Amino acid sequence: MAIQIGAKADSGFDDPIGMLTDCHRRIEQFLNILCVVAERAAGRALTGEESAAVQASLQYFRTGGQRHTADEEQSLFPRLRASGAQQELNEIGGLEGDHQDASRLHADIEVLYERWISDGPLGLKDQDDLSAGTEHLRRLYTEHIRLEEQVVFPRAAKLLDKQSIAAIGEEFRARRA
Repeated sequence: MAIQIGAKADSGFDDPIGMLTDCHRRIEQFLNILCVVAERAAGRALTGEESAAVQASLQYFRTGGQRHTADEEQSLFPRLRASGAQQELNEIGGLEGDHQDASRLHADIEVLYERWISDGPLGLKDQDDLSAGTEHLRRLYTEHIRLEEQVVFPRAAKLLDKQSIAAIGEEFRARRA
């Protein structure tokens, strides 16, 4: 990813909630590539630059996106559940459902993009399916990220003690080793 002068540095393992938020910005950037290419390149072969951008985006979701989901589902959500607050339990269930929905959409989108890259322009049905899938994913992530950043993450910062936050950070580090 390009370095932007004056940009806020990414959070470290001592701030795992900040790391999740930073990851949301990457999710938005890579998802935007998938949406924009689906829209602008419809009906024609992808250029080399478009193909490379799409492949980088798909790779990000295969690795960073999956790791982000694991960070939430294996480290953050269990600790929020253990806090016993009913509101968190309801929200976490919905967020986990979003993760499952996003996983299915990513799989469908990846198949279509791989076909486009290898075989050339998509047929009308495939192009419509790709456009619908990327837009569905954009809507899903927009609401999912909003809920996490405005509700769940601030609550986690209040509910979880320093030891829990430190343990989450260490689990994040281990996932990246």
